[in-house]
Amino acid sequence: MSSQKSKPPKKSQKYQNTTAFKNDLHDTSRKTKALNQMVVGGVCSRCKEQIEWKIKYKKYKPLTQPKKCVKCEQKTVTQAYHIMCKPCAASADVCAKCGKNEMVTGQGLSPAEEASQASQLQAELRHLTERQRRSFFRYQAKGGQDGDDHGSTKEERPTSKGQELDEEDCESGKDDNSEDCELDDRTCGT
Repeated sequence: MSSQKSKPPKKSQKYQNTTAFKNDLHDTSRKTKALNQMVVGGVCSRCKEQIEWKIKYKKYKPLTQPKKCVKCEQKTVTQAYHIMCKPCAASADVCAKCGKNEMVTGQGLSPAEEASQASQLQAELRHLTERQRRSFFRYQAKGGQDGDDHGSTKEERPTSKGQELDEEDCESGKDDNSEDCELDDRTCGT
């Protein structure tokens, strides 16, 4: 048996917080508003949580001057708590804060930028035909990340028995007989 005395159980906190901390409750400065609107990106999920916690509880201290990047050794680091500049971290595919090769979150967009991109996409979709629009939505449903319209190209189009005619011959006009050109007008250009 040990001769140590057992420790008493820990008591709970005497004064419980009734309301959550708000970093802009008494401080309505431009700096606080800018920090609340800042979107953290280019870092791993753990580092993102750390930076968001610092912003939430008014512990975030932004840089006044750029820091030196550990990769390119230039004064290009403009975000606080980062060790690499954005281009170096993106090219190496590592977290800009800790430098580990973990799942890096994409550079987030502010709500205003997201709204402008959504309105731009809607404007582009209005100019598409119904067939192209439906193809685009099918592509998005499959898991297409970017908003580009990936229509089929010459290489992706299926060929039938009669379409084995060389496209260069058809486009250059070597075949004077238009019936020999088996390719459709969109591909052939005649």
